[in-house]
Parts: sequence; C-alpha cells; structure tokens
Amino acid sequence: MGKPLFEAPPKTLVRDLSEIVGGEFVLTSGPDKLAYNNDCWPRGIILTRGRQLKRHQPAAIVQPKNEHEILGIIHWARNAGTPIVPYGAGSGVCGGAVADGNGVVVDLKRLRKISTPRRSDMTVHAQTGVIGMILERELNRHGLTLGHYPSSLYCSSLGGYLAARSAGQTSSRWGKIEDMVVSMRAVTGAGEVFDTAPDPYSARPRHMVADCGPDPTQLFVGSEGTLGILTDATLRIGPSPTERIYRGFQFPSVEDAFVAIREMMQLGLRPSVVRLYDAFDSLIAKRKSGKGSDSLRAKILTSKLGEMALEVLPFDIDNEIQGRISQVSKAVLGRVLGQPIAINTLIDVLPGDCLLVIGFEGEALAREEAHAAFELLARHGADLGEGPGKHWLKHRMDVSYKQSAMFDAGAFVDTMEVSTTWSNLNHLHASVRRALAPHVLVMAHFSHVYPEGSSIYFTFAGFGSDLDNTLERYQTTWQTALDAVARAGGSIAHHHGVGMSKAAWTKHDHPGGQELFDSLKHTFDPDGIMNPGKVYRDSAPFITGAI
Repeated sequence: MGKPLFEAPPKTLVRDLSEIVGGEFVLTSGPDKLAYNNDCWPRGIILTRGRQLKRHQPAAIVQPKNEHEILGIIHWARNAGTPIVPYGAGSGVCGGAVADGNGVVVDLKRLRKISTPRRSDMTVHAQTGVIGMILERELNRHGLTLGHYPSSLYCSSLGGYLAARSAGQTSSRWGKIEDMVVSMRAVTGAGEVFDTAPDPYSARPRHMVADCGPDPTQLFVGSEGTLGILTDATLRIGPSPTERIYRGFQFPSVEDAFVAIREMMQLGLRPSVVRLYDAFDSLIAKRKSGKGSDSLRAKILTSKLGEMALEVLPFDIDNEIQGRISQVSKAVLGRVLGQPIAINTLIDVLPGDCLLVIGFEGEALAREEAHAAFELLARHGADLGEGPGKHWLKHRMDVSYKQSAMFDAGAFVDTMEVSTTWSNLNHLHASVRRALAPHVLVMAHFSHVYPEGSSIYFTFAGFGSDLDNTLERYQTTWQTALDAVARAGGSIAHHHGVGMSKAAWTKHDHPGGQELFDSLKHTFDPDGIMNPGKVYRDSAPFITGAI
C-alpha cells in the first residue's frame, strides 16, 4: 500500500495547539487540509484538479478567537520551529496563504468584531477576520461606507486587504486600503503585540505623523503575514453616497482614451470608477449587450477560429468566464486555446474601438464633477449614455466564481495586475501582449487610475494536453509576463499582493528593498517562522520546482 493521501500530524502538535485554542479549533482531517492547501492561486487549482493534493498540505489548521490565543500560537511555533501561515478568507490569487507542507495555518475568521463607527472622527475599528461585505453592511446601517469594493467583497477579509495592499473598484475616489487605514495591531513573529497607535480611537491621522519618522502602520500593510499576524485595525470611513452617476464612452483607440483619462485625473476630478477595455474586451462587451456592429462581427467572423473563440469564451464586461464554458468539449477548447498566436493575431487586426465605463459617487459635488468629466470625455470620444455604466454597476460582482468551468474543461484562466506611468502605459500594455501572444489568449482592461498613471489588469487563458503540459504552459506564461513587465519598467504588483507567484520579481520594483525587508524580518520575525517564501525570494518556487 502507498502512503496515505493525508498524513496525520504528530500527536504532540495536536495536543499543544489544543491546549491553546481548544480541541475543536484544531483541524487535522483530510477534508480540512484539502480546504486549506491553497488559496485561489490558479496554480494550486491546477494541481488540485490533477489530484496533486500533497504539494501544499498544512500540518494542521488552528482557529484562534483572540489576540491572547494568537500569542500562544506564536510562542509555541517559535519553540517548535514550525512555520506559521496567516489565513484570512482564502480569496488571494498569488499563493500568499499557502503552507509549505510542515506549516500550521492560522485561520483568523473568528476575529470578526466591529466596533460602533465614530462619526466624530469618521473612523471604525474592526478585527481582521471580518468579511468585507459584513463590514460594509454594518457601516451602511449607520449611513456610512468604507468605500472599498474589491470584486471579492463577499468572500475576502479585512486582514487580506491589509496584508496585500488591496484596491477596490472605487479606488480612484476612495483610495486603496493603505489610504484608508489609520493604525493597526499585530502579533509579531517575535511573540510581541505591536500597536502602531497607543489607542485605536486616539490614533493620529497619517498627516499628523508625517514629520515623526517612518509610519509603522505602513510597514505592516502589504507585509502578507511575513512580519506578524494582523489582528485589528482602525479605518477611515465616509458618508454613504447619495449620488451615483455612471456612463459609457467609446474611443477610437486605447491611446485616445489614455489622453482623455489622464487629462481628467490631472484636472483634479475624482471619479469613483474608471474602467477602460481594450479592443477585444470591448468587442465582447458589445456582443454581450447585443450592440456589436454588423461590420465588426463580420470582420471577426472572417476567421472560423475567431468565431469559435467568441463562442467558447463568452466573457462578460468584466472579462470573466461564464458558466456556458462547462458545456464546451475539451477538444474544442483545446483547438481554440491551443492556438494562442492565431487568436492573438486576429485580435490585433480588429478595429481599435474601446469602451470606457466611468462613474461618480458622493454627495453634492459628485454631479458637478461628473458633468465636467463627461464634457471633457465627449471631446475625445463618443458618449454612449448611461447604459454601459448601469450594466457594469449591476454586474460588477459577477467575477471569478464562474471560472471553475474553465479548469473543469482542462484549461486555466488567470489575471495579472501591473501598473506604470501614463507615458509608459501603452508600451507596457503592448510589451506584455507581444510577449504572451505565443502562449495564451490575452486581453486587458485599465482601471485604478491616478494623476500619474494607471493599473493594467490582464486576463489570460490557456490550455494544456495534460497536467504536466498545463503546469508548464502556466509557469511559462507567468515567467514570460513578469519578465516583460520588468523590462518595460512597470510595477509587477498593484493590488493582489506578491505571495509566491511574484516573489522572484519584487527586486525589480524595489531595488535595495531586500535589505530593508531582511532587517524588518530580523526585528519582527527573528526565527523566520512567519509565512516563509512570500514577498521576497531569490527565485519563485513554482518556477524552480522547489516546492
């Protein structure tokens, strides 16, 4: 008989952890280990579909209820030399919550208290295990909002937002999570409670500590559990919007749209949502709404492969895979995604028309700002009215819950968010598309815009004949894409974090940052037990095969 699929942890481990949190909150069964052996990292999903279930299997999962129990877990882990992997809701897509096989996953979902928001200083205090939608609904009850709407809002946690420097769909108005956090508490890998403000409700706003040296809060935002376990945070909030004005515009090309969006942002206007779709995404959006022109459809149908691509890949306006894909045979899917050069070449000869969805939210000034922005955009493109904006708003959470069918059919789908300045944006977009064209079907939209530049959100889909071939193509895709981003001078991460998938490329974003990171690890995690292998690594483990 072969080795069991799920190996039992040492009895001493279960005994020790049970003494800290209680036996019912130490999980060691096969199904529990399977549930926690990956976050939403597509590479892990590929492995799971291929029955490779032992690659990232944790030794155990422990569910503390408070800071005291977390301290106990950290002290135990230091003495035992056991790696600790903080786990929020498991919605990350970069392998940031993946154990190394010997590690213990610390599930934080029992830390979900929300204090009554304080209108006097517009802050709220919450524990990091709370799900984003629960926090937002509680704020809405008081006529307030955090303004943080990631597409994973229903299944992601505050701790995950802070750990990965998350961005929500309305980031151009409200900022990213690092702009919303005032202070936080963490249990460090040194077994100490670190509070970036003496009292969560006397926390000084960031502008009040700007002249007092580095802001310790920002050292932990984006640290992905490598320095400690985030337990609670004080956040800036605002009044719920009384005005929501959404609209669509069409531009002759993405370059024309870049000019208009840049001008709008540099004038100081504050749209909540700015989402520009490249030519292929725009074509699919029009097809979904039944508004595609006859000439445009005729051009793409000149190729039988193009017709198959549209039938097999019925993305909605957010580039997500629809449930119909499960009905497509693996053979047909292989014919389409197995010829990425042909599909990408076809996309390159499409008309360059692209769709922009823009929205303004807020109170008195929102309508005035929207009017000024719409006038500006109409000088560069065609006003499509409120239809595209309303359609996006209605379906904005219809995201990757529908991607499973692609994996079931033997393919993979993934996203990569990068960013750069306006002057480099077109070059970065073209460089990544050109690099990926031989490997996967690739498309993109542009969102999370700033006066200085924008994020690019690439979506790519590929197919392998078997598990090994799929993994090889997936890994080649990521290495090729991130190498292209680094060569083009872009940032390799914008809001999904780094995790394992991008760790080998962090050095390109932060030359010299490794030394600072090592110093922080020495201070806050002297034994190296906190989420090892994430954020910085000499070579990405899924490329080298080290894990």
